[in-house]
Amino acid sequence: MTKVLFVCLGNICRSPTAHGVFQAMVDEQGLNDFIHIDSAGTAAYHVGNPPDSRSSEFARKRGYDLSPLRARQAIESDFYEFDYILAMDESNLMNLRALEPENYAGHLGLFLDFTAMPESEVPDPYYGGDAGFEHVLDLVESASLGLLEQIKRDLA
Repeated sequence: MTKVLFVCLGNICRSPTAHGVFQAMVDEQGLNDFIHIDSAGTAAYHVGNPPDSRSSEFARKRGYDLSPLRARQAIESDFYEFDYILAMDESNLMNLRALEPENYAGHLGLFLDFTAMPESEVPDPYYGGDAGFEHVLDLVESASLGLLEQIKRDLA
């Protein structure tokens, strides 16, 4: 089984959006027995909380359900469980690298490495307006497709 962890700062906007979008794609292709998905934040600000209501609302408008998700903090043991640990931006990638054990054999990198879109980071929409949440969804959908294709190649 391939295990994927999406990571942002607080685990209430970007990483749960990626979690929900990617889960929907995995479900749609009947790959639940082969791919496990989770999300986390590098900070413990919102542990136990549901995703930001705006993230949930915009995701719901596109057919994604974030309601079962709850924030948690990324921890060192995640490196022993997950094959792909994907940060939404360079700052969170740097925080993850500080946790990364020397013997981690999985893929630690930026989520947008899996898309041809020109941006390298998923911007935090928390303090912005509606357009920010829509943009996050656009980026996440594109990168999710690329990631799913990569994992399917790995599984073949």
